Amino acid sequence: MSTATHPPAPPARVLVVDDDPTVAEVVTGYLSRAGHSVHHAADGPAALDSAARHDPDLVVLDLMLPGIDGLEVCRRLRAERPVPVIMLTARGDEDDRIAGLELGADDYVTKPFSPRELVLRVESVLRRSRAAAPAAAAAGAGAGAPLTGAGIRLDPKTRRAERNGRELLLTLREFDLLAHFLGHPGRAHGREELMRDVWGWEFGDLSTVTVHVRRLRAKIEDDPAAPRLIRTVWGVGYRFEAGGEEGAA
Repeated sequence: MSTATHPPAPPARVLVVDDDPTVAEVVTGYLSRAGHSVHHAADGPAALDSAARHDPDLVVLDLMLPGIDGLEVCRRLRAERPVPVIMLTARGDEDDRIAGLELGADDYVTKPFSPRELVLRVESVLRRSRAAAPAAAAAGAGAGAPLTGAGIRLDPKTRRAERNGRELLLTLREFDLLAHFLGHPGRAHGREELMRDVWGWEFGDLSTVTVHVRRLRAKIEDDPAAPRLIRTVWGVGYRFEAGGEEGAA
């Protein structure tokens, strides 16, 4: 897997949660050498305690944990605040990855992995979480300009979105994905294109895009099972209808 070249994100507080001492040592070492302040927790309860004490900017979270598993840790972290989460998993079952993404995780890395690749992913997520305006919104409507359509108003400067006056509680990637759609109404987007433009990756598991579209539909559609806003374009990907016209799922 490769990624576009970007300047590194500013140093951040990163919590690494993994019960494998070797993996934890390698990950914390690479992240520390990249300039980040890193804390380590070896199980679920310790992870929640460390997150409460250190208020991390990002969490690298193994799914296989003693005490409280990674999915439950992710659920509890996301219930407190929208901290970015990158999952680590040795499992080959796609259901586990999708479950984590459904809970709001921003990315995942499957073991064994390249520590350098993980650092790049961490810095990619940090850049987006700290951005005053996502690149997609800037490209679609001028830097920092609010985006509107289908009763939705999205403000890149405050990273707040609402539909029909009701605030939308969006994760980092959901916000950026909605900004991209609002910035390009009526245009069909392939999943590969969305992976590149929203996630910043040239290659990746396209189920990540599918899951995030499903999550976004659940938050903005009147009937997510029969979406009118984010329409599936068969054989291509998705198209956002700013007028909310009736369409296929």
